[in-house]
Amino acid sequence: MKILILPGDGIGTEVAACAAGVLKHVVPDMELDYGLIGGSAYEATGSPLPEETKTRIATANAVLLGAVGGTRWDTLPQDKKPEAGLLGLRAHMQVFANLRPARIFQALCDASSLKGEVLSGVDLIIVRELIGGIYFGKPRGVETMPDGTRRAYNTLEYSSKEIERIAHKAFGIALKRSAKLTSVDKANVLESSRLWREVVDEIATGYPSVEVSHMYVDNCAMQLIRKPSQFDVILTQNLFGDILSDEASMVTGSLGMLPSASIGEGPGLYEPVHGSAPDIAGQDKANPIGAILSVAMMLRYSFDMEGTAHKIETAVEKVLSKGIRTLDLAAGARKIVGTQEMTDCIIQEMENT
Repeated sequence: MKILILPGDGIGTEVAACAAGVLKHVVPDMELDYGLIGGSAYEATGSPLPEETKTRIATANAVLLGAVGGTRWDTLPQDKKPEAGLLGLRAHMQVFANLRPARIFQALCDASSLKGEVLSGVDLIIVRELIGGIYFGKPRGVETMPDGTRRAYNTLEYSSKEIERIAHKAFGIALKRSAKLTSVDKANVLESSRLWREVVDEIATGYPSVEVSHMYVDNCAMQLIRKPSQFDVILTQNLFGDILSDEASMVTGSLGMLPSASIGEGPGLYEPVHGSAPDIAGQDKANPIGAILSVAMMLRYSFDMEGTAHKIETAVEKVLSKGIRTLDLAAGARKIVGTQEMTDCIIQEMENT
């Protein structure tokens, strides 16, 4: 089995190294390969997604990504920016289903801005369509009108086939959880959302044991704060999922805690939800847990190694229960540690079990 690791930029290089260390600890014979993406790739090759990286993907069973981006590349043309490399990677791998779990670790209740009684029982997963919608729709662009006014436009579009395949993924996940699915859209004003709702209802007939409901995205944003425990599987389109998953991350206490999996028909792409955080890069301050839990998701979804995935997640929970925290989770901490020490503590916990 071969894993391609794309450390990327900023703290991505640090958390990817930590995640690789955990991966080698639990699966010592796993082959690790490395490639470039994002700003570091642009500086080395002139492209945020080099052809060599695409070649390496072809021989990998899964890809682990650190993070991309940084202010130093803000002035580059759009197609040269690190984020273009990330979108290109997702499209190249055809990973159309992005899975973002948000689970409350009991030890971190104090780290969330919500009350403890609101957080009780929160364990949800957002299934986000990843390679369609407004981020990829055409036409798109910026133009100057005859009177000198600038006009920018993007296109939000979905086909029934795109909705069908992401819906099947979400319903399949719901069957393995509590068989409850909430489809989130804006069908009161958007034609694309009306099609989305119609197709989801059609797919639902093939999953009679799954309880299905529909919710407008603005209401869902409110409900995630009011009563997040009401959700189990949230199915939604690309833009809405991007926003809602970041909101859900703060319910859990820190963006640094959240892993993600992006899957399709080929190799899966796994990455923490957080960005490259250039302001703390190289300072041993980053929280590696999101990247480490992404390894657990990789083992679960790409290699069917549920027991090993659970071992990593249990070790993380035990370390947090001892009050060991990185700086972003300082509330209620007994001991503040750096990026590498947090990783070492998690590996040590696995050795003790």
